[in-house]
Amino acid sequence: MFYAVLAVALLVLFGMYAFWRAGRLDRLHVRLETARAGLDAALVRRAAVALELAASRLLDPATSLLLATAAHEARTADNERREFAESDLSRALRAVVDQPGFRPGLGDRADALLDELETAAQKVAFARRFFNDAVATIRTARRRMMARALPLAGRAQLPEFFEIDDVPPAL
Repeated sequence: MFYAVLAVALLVLFGMYAFWRAGRLDRLHVRLETARAGLDAALVRRAAVALELAASRLLDPATSLLLATAAHEARTADNERREFAESDLSRALRAVVDQPGFRPGLGDRADALLDELETAAQKVAFARRFFNDAVATIRTARRRMMARALPLAGRAQLPEFFEIDDVPPAL
């Protein structure tokens, strides 16, 4: 009788622990979705500011076209090409902004727009780090023995890191 009660108690404790682990994985996936939404918002904002700079008539036509094309590709890319398009936008921004004498050549008209671009580029870097940290945490939690043995993550796919060239331009 004693062993039966002990076995039931251990089974209940194991069930409670498994339930807690499943809840933790669920909360981590919610955190990941929040981080993904923040990253998407930061990427869209950076592309919008880049388009605004391209349309501002502060740049020469060839530079405006280069920047507008990269920003448009970044905004319209599907999930498979998004990382490449966002990296291309980062490189285009650096190619445009890192030219010698770029900021003084534009005058005071562009200061607010360039400050906004700098802020948007920094937010992309922070949002990507936050998203990739969430991915790493989920991958670590799902590698644990209990998560592998029991289907604690449900049908959720294993998340992938978002790797882009997000070095901001030197403004």
